Amino acid sequence: MEFTGIKEKTLILIKPDAIQRGLIGEVLTRFERKGLKVAGIKMMSLDEAVLREHYAHIADKPFFPGVSKFMQSSPVVAICVEGLEVVNAVRLITGITKAREAEAGSIRGDFAMSVACNVIHASDSVENAQKEVPRFFKVDELHSYDKGEYNHVYAEDERA
Repeated sequence: MEFTGIKEKTLILIKPDAIQRGLIGEVLTRFERKGLKVAGIKMMSLDEAVLREHYAHIADKPFFPGVSKFMQSSPVVAICVEGLEVVNAVRLITGITKAREAEAGSIRGDFAMSVACNVIHASDSVENAQKEVPRFFKVDELHSYDKGEYNHVYAEDERA
């Protein structure tokens, strides 16, 4: 998997609260309108092992069981998108974690009020994206294809 230049990849998880509220299309549309390429997408249920690995940084915290229960309360939609500096672009579109303080126009700013029920997860760095994408997608579940729209999304020197 390539994680540099226009092929930089990142992970997005549409969380259970968004699934229950019927926001899958709204969330996905934000990234497509930005001009990002969807390299992979699937609905899946998360198990305890994946959640412990994904949330290893909080797995020993007293609130982790609640996070785990929430993330298993409904399927999630895992999406891998790619583009130039895509991790940063996705983070801007997503908004800050504390959703009630997220900027209007961001996904969290428009659709959420909670820290936990904040609609979406997005990789917070290129290094974490490099770990998270393979955690949720096998190599054969990611697709490489020409996106003619890139001629109108990126300048010629950015596509090189």
